[in-house]
Amino acid sequence: MNNKNRNNYQRTEEFDKETTEKLALHYTEILKLLGEDITREGIKETPVRVAKAMQFLTHGHCIDPEEILRSAMFREDYRQMVIVKDIELYSMCEHHMLPFYGKAHVAYIPNHYITGLSKIARVVDVFARRLQVQERLTTQIKDCIQNTLNPLGVAVVIEAHHMCMQMRGVQKQNSLTTTSDFTGAFLKEATRKEFLSLIDRKII
Repeated sequence: MNNKNRNNYQRTEEFDKETTEKLALHYTEILKLLGEDITREGIKETPVRVAKAMQFLTHGHCIDPEEILRSAMFREDYRQMVIVKDIELYSMCEHHMLPFYGKAHVAYIPNHYITGLSKIARVVDVFARRLQVQERLTTQIKDCIQNTLNPLGVAVVIEAHHMCMQMRGVQKQNSLTTTSDFTGAFLKEATRKEFLSLIDRKII
């Protein structure tokens, strides 16, 4: 590609201009404090790139996950387990602002109402796109589904790798964190065992 064509390339992105500018100023100062030459080619646009990236990675704060579920609620008399498994998630640890990533399994037993399957994955994504801890993320997903659909029970299991443990600190590359939370029917051992058997608990 020649220079003329490369200069004509434009990408459309939706970010708040004022927020981006303010964040970029702070990231410029951070880079200076880290000893970087902010005028060199590979770095000079980095503050703006990071400002936009951080807005995307935390945009879940601006979305109401209950509204996502309510947008596709349907009356249905089905009262067996509904499982959406292997939902990929990417989040940011609020302690070190480093990523953690993995998969979530979510199940619920309807009580007159079901929701679109993709909405379950969207709820996971909304809560993940915030500064988080895995324990709270697990509970927030559970509570959102329980409060909105009022099902007979909800189950959430998340397993994730945390870069704050892999890149720094104890530097344990193969460590895996598992969290779970249950309501209603899933508090019964038989129902919980059925759920865990169906997801097989092998999600990484």
